[in-house]
Formats: sequence, structure tokens, C-alpha cells
Amino acid sequence: MTQADLLSTNDVRDRFSKAMSAMYQTEVPQYGTLLELVESVNQETLSQQPELHRRLEAQGELARLSVERHGAIRVGTADELFMLRRLFAVMGMYPVGYYDLSEAGVPVHSTAFRPIDDDALAMNPFRVFTSLLRLELIESEALRQRSEDILAKRDIFTPGARELIERHETQGGLTSEEADQFVKEALETFRWHQDATVDLDTYQALHDEHRLIADVVCFRGPHINHLTPRTLDIDEVQRRMPEMGMNPKAVIEGPPRRECPILLRQTSFKALEESIRFAGDAQGTHTARFGEIEQRGVALTPKGRALYDQLLNEGREQTAGLDNDAHQTVMDNVFVKFPDNDEAMRREGLAYFHYHLTAAGQAAKESAGRDIEALIEQGLVEAQPITYEDFLPVSAAGIFQSNLGGGQNEAYAGNANRDAFEEALGAQVTDELSLYAERENASKAKVLASLKG
Repeated sequence: MTQADLLSTNDVRDRFSKAMSAMYQTEVPQYGTLLELVESVNQETLSQQPELHRRLEAQGELARLSVERHGAIRVGTADELFMLRRLFAVMGMYPVGYYDLSEAGVPVHSTAFRPIDDDALAMNPFRVFTSLLRLELIESEALRQRSEDILAKRDIFTPGARELIERHETQGGLTSEEADQFVKEALETFRWHQDATVDLDTYQALHDEHRLIADVVCFRGPHINHLTPRTLDIDEVQRRMPEMGMNPKAVIEGPPRRECPILLRQTSFKALEESIRFAGDAQGTHTARFGEIEQRGVALTPKGRALYDQLLNEGREQTAGLDNDAHQTVMDNVFVKFPDNDEAMRREGLAYFHYHLTAAGQAAKESAGRDIEALIEQGLVEAQPITYEDFLPVSAAGIFQSNLGGGQNEAYAGNANRDAFEEALGAQVTDELSLYAERENASKAKVLASLKG
């Protein structure tokens, strides 16, 4: 077998993300309604803002908009996380970033499996926010031991998935036929099951400790708890959700609405209450799966992120209990300190940009200078914002809490443990800011190399 016989990891990821979207739409019909709403808002936004349409097309963002999704799952053991890393590698997805959600009273820590290089992101930027349950944070020793015993008995991967992961690692990829079988087998890990693996009393005890613990421990696998399309106007989606029969969460998470979006804004419709059959045939309900929407902006530098975090904390001190309109008004007022202009953000070193030659720059290669700022002023080089591909821990926790009944436990806070997470993962997570810096620096180097002729 030659490399030419093997499918690229980008193609495997594309097939898997589309199959997962189809599966989730069958499981959660409101997700299909959400996709229709987001598509409608996106098309209207592009029609009303031709400059945005031009910019997204120039950046290669337009083509990926309709396929862009992120999912979220939660696993219970180090072995499960370790195997998931190998599974996602088949699709060219790697662990980026460490997120400590215990700071927000949620007993998990997380990473995002996603593609890394520009071509992979342009084709399909599918990403999965993956959380590992922090069993050591459960206060009751008896409950902690019971959870460990339950999790030790399950295998969330099919034998076929395990075999194809090993085959990918051995032969350096999968054929098209093998990739189709891999997608089929891997989907079983993320499928919803209405049968719990525990009795109702055990479920209730774990639920009373924290709803998320019950969600992770009491089922056969880490069912996908949401898939998230990307919108160009999250405020309009939030406004229209009730008209479409969806109950939106109280506030949009993240920064306020801006002319030049930064980082990530997220909202969701409330989690579904679903019928569950427990061991012993008792009937009950469980709430975990929901619909989420995101709007992405430019990635921020460490300096920009520090300013964002400062302003976010200022805003959060003033917004407790407010509805979305009042919340956004407060955040608007607080964030006036953050420049709402691409050029200002670039000059002040607050955000990352991709540099490329303009048509005039291509024509003036021989006579152009070497100073990037001068080249920009002369119209020979253009700087375009680099899209933020990652997540925000405060926003993620806010989404979790709003869909798990708002429960949190302050006793969990202050327990970041990146070393333990990476040990369970079997690899180091990549620092997301270093990836953006590398992309920016590489684009500058490419511009200057082009000018050498």
C-alpha cells in the first residue's frame, strides 16, 4: 500500500463531522431548526454587509462557514481521555489549550481537539471541547469510589474503532473504505443512549453532588452534549430563537457586540429533559444535551487577552442577575477601553494578524522595501485578522452551568492541575497563543521572502 492509497486526515475529519451532525440532528431535532436559523441569519448578514462578505471571502472564511462546527464531550477516566487523543489524531485533530473549569465550580478540566495548520482549518475546522471529570474533587469518599467502580466497567470504544485506530497508526493513515468504517465505529462513542448503567438511587446521589458528575458516570459513553454552528450575528440569533420554539439562555457569554469582533461569543438553547430508563427498570429524566451557537472574532495576543480578562472581570462584577439587554449594555460601557478597530488593535499589539501582499505589492516586488509597516502604508501589504479557533473557560463554564441547572460548588475552585491532565492525555497540550504567534510570524516571513524575488 502506498501513501497515495490513504485518505488525508482532513478528509477523514470532514466525513466524521458531517456524519456526527447528521446523527445529532436525528437525536435532537431542534438542532436542525437551529442550523436553519443560523444559515438564514448568516445569509442576511452577508447580504447587508458586502464588505464583510468580501473580507471573509478573501480570508478563506466564507467556504468553511457552512461546515464549521464544534462539539463537546465529557469523559470519566484517564484511559478514556488517552484513547480519545488517539481517535482524534486519525482525523488530524490535536489537543490545544488547557482549561480549568474548577475555577467556575465545575469539576472538570479540558482541552480542545482541533486541526492546527492553515490548510486543515480552511477545509474543515471541526473541534471538540473535551473534558475529563475530576473524581478527586468529589467530597464524599464513598461516592468517589462508587464512581470509579462504575467507570471501570465500561468501554466507550467499539472493538472496530480500536482496531482502525491501531491500523491508522501502523500504516500511516486509512484508505477511503477504512475511513468510512472508522467514522461508523467512532460515532458509536458519541451516540446518545436512553438506558443508564446505574440504578435511580445511584444516579440521584451523583446528581446531588453535581449534575455533570451524573452525566459523565451514569451512561454507556460520552454522548455529544452539543454541536455548535458558527453565526455572523449572534445577537440576532438570540433574538429569534424564541420565535423558532427555542428557549435561549439568559445572556450571551463573552465580549459584547463590536464592529471588529474579538475572541468568542456563545449562547445556547436550554438543555432538553429526556426520558431515561435506569437499572432495575425505574423511569426518570436527565438533562444534559442542548443547542449552542457561537460567533468568532480575532485571536488576541497575551497583551490583548490580559486587557480582555481585566474588562470581563469588571463587567461581571456589575452584571449578576441582569437580563441579556442590560448585561450587554454594561459590557458595552466597560469594553470602550478596548479598541474597536482592526488597525488600532494591530498597532497596539492586542491581536494577531495574517500578512500578505496585495495586487500592488505583487507588482512592485523589485522596488518594495523591507519594513512591514511602511509596506502597509504604501498599500503593498495587507493585514487580516486571524480567527480565534479556541475557547474561553469562563464562557464554557457559563454554558455548562446554564444547561445543568446553574449548579456549582465553590469547593472545587482553585484546583488547576495541568500536569495531571497531560499525564492522563499521554501528551502535552499545545499552547494556543503560540500557534497564533507562529502563524503571524510565518505570514510576515513569507511576505518578506516574496519581496526578495
